[in-house]
Amino acid sequence: MDSVIRFLQEGGAFMYPIAIIMVIGLAIALERFIFLTREKSGNRQAFEEIFPLLQKRDFRSALSYASSSETHIATIFAAGIQRMPSAQRREDVEYALEEGLMEAIPQLEKRTPYIATLANVATLLGLLGTIMGLIAAFTAVANAAPAEKATLLSQSISVAMNTTAFGLIAAIPLLLLHSYLQTKTAEIVDSIEMAGVKFLNTITDKKPGNTPGTNG
Repeated sequence: MDSVIRFLQEGGAFMYPIAIIMVIGLAIALERFIFLTREKSGNRQAFEEIFPLLQKRDFRSALSYASSSETHIATIFAAGIQRMPSAQRREDVEYALEEGLMEAIPQLEKRTPYIATLANVATLLGLLGTIMGLIAAFTAVANAAPAEKATLLSQSISVAMNTTAFGLIAAIPLLLLHSYLQTKTAEIVDSIEMAGVKFLNTITDKKPGNTPGTNG
């Protein structure tokens, strides 16, 4: 702990904004991870509850469950079921599902791009801190005694490089978390799209005596 405190103190003023950016980025990543994990679990549960009702052509019960659920799959299914009575073609229901998906994607991707931006800002602040430190170091060396110049320059450069190191320490995990969250988001979007395809295939698999918008 003493080494960490010394490292932060020796880096200068730029270490503190980098630390703040790192904390903010990690907080956003944690919030997004919790949200996406709950969303994935909730979508799976909603699909497992609604899909058997669709297979039995019990659209009224399926719509009732979908309307009471806050998951994106349920919302999209509800939009599709509501469109069925007035739909003349499969594409009409498909458009309703696509509209629901377009509304869901921004919510799934919300705040995730900020993590990559914060990682880039942390790196740039680290470089800026190093440059400012080097400028101060060379200015101090110019006024120092010849015997002290080498030692003073070496110490000043070492301190200035701390900001670059800390900027990278903050940026690397944030970039990794950003990539992981993007992958997790893409998996959820793909699962919603697959659920939509299964929904369409199920409702268009007409059985004798069953019509869209009625109970089987």
